[in-house]
Amino acid sequence: MASLTGKVALVTGAGRGIGRGIALRLARDGADVALVDVRPDGIDAVAAEIDEIGRRTTTFVADVGERSEVFAAVGHAAEALGGFDIMVNNAGIALVGPIADATPEDVAKIWSINVNGVLWGIQAAVAQFKKQDNPAEIRGKIINASSIAGHDGFAMLGVYSATKFAVRALTQAAAKEHAADGITVNAYCPGVVGTDMWVEIDKRFAALTGAAEGETYNKFVGGIALGRAETPDDVAGFVSYLAGPDADYMTGQAGLIDGGLVFR
Repeated sequence: MASLTGKVALVTGAGRGIGRGIALRLARDGADVALVDVRPDGIDAVAAEIDEIGRRTTTFVADVGERSEVFAAVGHAAEALGGFDIMVNNAGIALVGPIADATPEDVAKIWSINVNGVLWGIQAAVAQFKKQDNPAEIRGKIINASSIAGHDGFAMLGVYSATKFAVRALTQAAAKEHAADGITVNAYCPGVVGTDMWVEIDKRFAALTGAAEGETYNKFVGGIALGRAETPDDVAGFVSYLAGPDADYMTGQAGLIDGGLVFR
């Protein structure tokens, strides 16, 4: 029996990249999955993949920066799939550039998604978990997307790093506040993942520094102890662990899953 059989999970930013990988892994491990993204086309395609796995799924279009939309997404998931057990606050965006050049508009946008989106997700999940009649010792799990940039501040990624440090703070505080409610809160911290986000990061570095396209990506990958770039599946395996029963005694942590790039 898969470790997540009978569980209902929601994944934000599920239409592509790491979010897609997480959603598919949770489904393979037995969960029914609600897919949330700001764009409908991606989650519709992922839903079709989950149907092939044989798990139930539902989709919901939402901007995680809008609190009411996150609460609506969680309510939809619980109603459509008959319960709610796991919240994966995965949605996020990057911002590449010197700290000195960050505009109020840039900061407001990335903060809205990377930090506020996690905060609203924590709030919505806690509210739903408390509504449900669940006598289990662990009544719900919240899993947040941080980053290696939530452990080390990276040049040219200063504001992005700040948002990921903030996610670690929210994770720790929420874990302390809701342990007595039977809710665990943890985070995952990926490194250099071969997704569209890193393609855009690399292009932005090239434009700002004069490096050839691909050079920045290859430089970061060259520093990974295990000798290769990370895949969404690498991240998804760790998230599935956090979602499953083997992590029931773990809370408030922000685990690095980066192949050996940042060491703590």
